[in-house]
Amino acid sequence: MCGIVGYTGAEAAVDVLVTGLKRLEYRGYDSAGVALELGSTGESSRTIDVVRCVGKVAGLEDELVARHAAATCGIGHTRWATHGRPSVENAHPHVSCDGKIAVVHNGIIENFAELREELTAKGHHFRSETDTEVFAHLIEEAYPHHLSEPRPLVAAVREACTRVVGAYGLAAVCADEPGVIAVARKDSPIVIGRGERGSYVASDVIALIDATRDVVVLEDGQFACLTPEGVEFTDDCGHVIEPEVTHIDWDIDMAEKGGYPDFMMKEICEQPRVVRDTLVGRLAPTGELDIDELGLTYEQLDVIDRVYVIACGTSYHAGLIAKNLIEGWARIPCEVEAASEFRYRNPIITPSTLVVAVSQSGETADTLAAIRDARIKGAKVFGITNVVGSPVARESDGVIYTKANKEIAVASTKSFIGQVVSLTLLALLLGQVKGKLTTAQVRMLFHELGDTAEQIQWVLDTQKEAVHEAALACKDARSALFVGRGMGAAISNEGALKLKEISYLYAEAYAAGEMKHGPIALIDPGFPVIAVATKSPTYDKTVSNLKECEARGARIIAVATVGDEDIRKVADHVIYVPAVRDALSPITATVPLQLLAREVAILRGCDVDQPRNLAKSVTVE
Repeated sequence: MCGIVGYTGAEAAVDVLVTGLKRLEYRGYDSAGVALELGSTGESSRTIDVVRCVGKVAGLEDELVARHAAATCGIGHTRWATHGRPSVENAHPHVSCDGKIAVVHNGIIENFAELREELTAKGHHFRSETDTEVFAHLIEEAYPHHLSEPRPLVAAVREACTRVVGAYGLAAVCADEPGVIAVARKDSPIVIGRGERGSYVASDVIALIDATRDVVVLEDGQFACLTPEGVEFTDDCGHVIEPEVTHIDWDIDMAEKGGYPDFMMKEICEQPRVVRDTLVGRLAPTGELDIDELGLTYEQLDVIDRVYVIACGTSYHAGLIAKNLIEGWARIPCEVEAASEFRYRNPIITPSTLVVAVSQSGETADTLAAIRDARIKGAKVFGITNVVGSPVARESDGVIYTKANKEIAVASTKSFIGQVVSLTLLALLLGQVKGKLTTAQVRMLFHELGDTAEQIQWVLDTQKEAVHEAALACKDARSALFVGRGMGAAISNEGALKLKEISYLYAEAYAAGEMKHGPIALIDPGFPVIAVATKSPTYDKTVSNLKECEARGARIIAVATVGDEDIRKVADHVIYVPAVRDALSPITATVPLQLLAREVAILRGCDVDQPRNLAKSVTVE
């Protein structure tokens, strides 16, 4: 989850590093720091200067003003704390005892305690509480053994990696090797790029897209040596390799706010495009679904008799929606599991089991661990992800890309809609393969799915004032309850999560029919109850449950189908969505809940793009 950036070349390294770290700040912002090589290339007295601060990159930038403008090689890091509280001492980069080696790292070292004890016994002095610092000392230990080699730093990093159990994306510099950055990767994303003015490394392509559109996504067990002149890639034995180059075809403008007040609003407003882009080219003229990256044959899909959807956070809620669709259309039993728990409970998996891994980033550690376990047990694995070439995509038998493009705000919005649309496609595909849906039915549902793009736009264009009025009703509350039935219950989970994530207002989601079994005790006068009450087979039941809340003084906010005036008899505030088939209601009904959470957060003075304690990608367990 932490952000890594490195540069060596002809430009001022400070400028490159700070710009890159700002773009990576969505990955963590507990602290930030850089390590810069000082001195001319030919000098023997070169040093490494480390500058670190607690908080966001802007604070680091202030400390770097007018400093080290001549430095042309360095590494930087923005941190989401795992081992060790946010502090200057725990901020990256970490250095060796002699101060000549500096390291930035993303991941978790599982055996750091025993390594730290071993290194301390050898005389190494630790300055932080982090697991990362052991890397600096391990490299320092190994470095003298490789001085006869052309690139001793890379060799020392390679040796250090053999001692480590866990995940790492790693970049290191050494004062004795001017202009060299050594890079390693295992289970944590690293991309390498070569531009006209030097060589670049980052944990996300967004940090280097200004310099180049052609990047190498480092694989597990691969290493890179960056110099101003170029990049050399090697395997875990030190043999030179030629990795595949990936061309990035999206523009940096996608990562800018584009006139919106925040990234979250921009990304909410991009959701109609996400629907269209995720669907484009996916229906053949014959009425068959056409998914280029499917990776699984119809014959392989036809034998599937059990589906597990595994995911975390927002992606888990997309899975709850998928369960209803897969069981309804394909008539295949489907379970939704938190990826963090899946592999620890010994689930029933056979060769006819399909495990669907849903991850926006494609690098969520718990999800990756779960699919690896599932593959060992013989399951087919299908990925739903937003990132081409991500670990989830590479380690799955097939994949559907959500086409959401880069999502900067920590709270997922457009990626969730992309996931729901992609999972809907998967459910349609399974229904078609199993013979439960005719070609005509698939074609009809596909076109209705496409229509949701315009329906989302209608919500964005018409419901701003209704959302604001509803948010005012929640602004001063201490907690809130989200309710719904059927699809509405699944949607409610995502609504509650969004409110918690960005407004810090505690919220719980509950199936409306279960209210009387406990949650109704929470309700007192003015207590906010947010209900998904769109027209559906369970509409009347939902209204009945809301009347129970009304009788106890709840302040009711309803997401309802346009034209439903009866709902105003029970709801204090109504946010309308267009009429859609119940199976597709999550796509339209989620949008008002996203807007509501954002508006409440703004009224409460919260940072909607970078909520406290959270990071965009969770690459540790």
